[in-house]
Amino acid sequence: MKSRALRRVAFVAATASTAALVLAGCAGGGGDSSSGDSNEKVTLTVTTFGTMGFDKLYTQYEKEHPNVTIKATNIDTGDNALTDWQTKQAAGSGLPDVQAVEEGWLSKVMQVSSSFVDLRDYGADKIKDRWVPWKLKQATDKDGRIIGYGTDIGPEGLCYNSKLFAAAGLPTDRAAVAEYFGGANATWDKFFEIGKQYHDKTGKAWYDQSGFVWNSMVNQLPEGYYTSDGKLNVKDNADLKARWALLAQGAADGLSSNQTQWDWGKGKAFTDGSFATFVCPGWMLGVVKGQVEAGGGSSATGWDFADVFPGGAANWGGSFLTVPTTSQHKKQAAALAQWLTDQKSQVAAFQAAGTFPSTTAAQADPGVTGPSDLTKFFNDAPLGEILAKRAVGVVAQYKGPDDSVIQSQVFGPAVKSIDGGKANGQQAWDQAMKLLDQLVVNK
Repeated sequence: MKSRALRRVAFVAATASTAALVLAGCAGGGGDSSSGDSNEKVTLTVTTFGTMGFDKLYTQYEKEHPNVTIKATNIDTGDNALTDWQTKQAAGSGLPDVQAVEEGWLSKVMQVSSSFVDLRDYGADKIKDRWVPWKLKQATDKDGRIIGYGTDIGPEGLCYNSKLFAAAGLPTDRAAVAEYFGGANATWDKFFEIGKQYHDKTGKAWYDQSGFVWNSMVNQLPEGYYTSDGKLNVKDNADLKARWALLAQGAADGLSSNQTQWDWGKGKAFTDGSFATFVCPGWMLGVVKGQVEAGGGSSATGWDFADVFPGGAANWGGSFLTVPTTSQHKKQAAALAQWLTDQKSQVAAFQAAGTFPSTTAAQADPGVTGPSDLTKFFNDAPLGEILAKRAVGVVAQYKGPDDSVIQSQVFGPAVKSIDGGKANGQQAWDQAMKLLDQLVVNK
């Protein structure tokens, strides 16, 4: 998640040195004041980001555990949540009892994994079969410590506006849409080809902005910005260069609406026909619904969800709940994190926000495969069934320590350059490589 929503903050804070993190991790091993008495009244602080679907669950947990009060903080985006965590981690204070961690910066967390509770001390070993194997593996450090309970995963499908498709003479039935894009053999070439046809006929953009498309393109590769053994893999990466060329040509052809990420004119761009398609990992479905409603729209606006994605299986995002060692209530915090990630809770979160479960039981639960308010919004699309199909073949891509920096701070400006018509593909790529040297290679 699952990343998720509005402003960027200063890069300096976001990139606190690894050395500082390590020192803070060593210094932050606060003791557990919990006596183990279940009647002890405690307040647990929780920090999440974006749209994770937890709000009603907090209320339910407090009702079931009357001695627990939850003080929740939600940060708009995963990038801003990373900044918040790094700043507090480096300071050695201010961390919550339960910290949500996004997949894209999990490798940074693993560098200081000793500053997080080994959840095996609180029963993680007994429930580790809950999760799809690769999700559990992601949360296990090199010493075998399980430091996070998996929330969601982010298999991707294609959101599209059926009314805009109809006006352009494109198919609108989701099965027909999937077939039109190539079904199991869908390619990015085909995606951009159809987009150019749409633009030529309507004069309108095809997708909201190039950044999310680029993110999806990168995430679906066997190796992205790093090789599987942890080596930086950008400058001479032929796959990245080829996909960048496609993206840049799409922007030059007018396919990008050049929207501001996580803003979309306070949702208006989702309702006024600014773009017709949107890349959608499961957690993004709740974002789309929220944006359409913020823009004055509803299910009648016409957004739907198809079982197809250019280039095949892809995963974007997914999160974990961790317990920093600075928590004074480790036992209770671990219990809350475990409860928020069990089958029933993952089903409830999916119904609220579209966050597709990482537990196998929840994936097959009728609450995921059946109807909900979210499915009704998307023209009664069987969201859970589609996402389960889209999850087949997903392989967890290795995310290196500066993966999120490369995505947002290296390629982010380059994306804005091609979307704004300020640079062609090669110029923007060269711009990105200069930033890569400054922010990652020679930092």
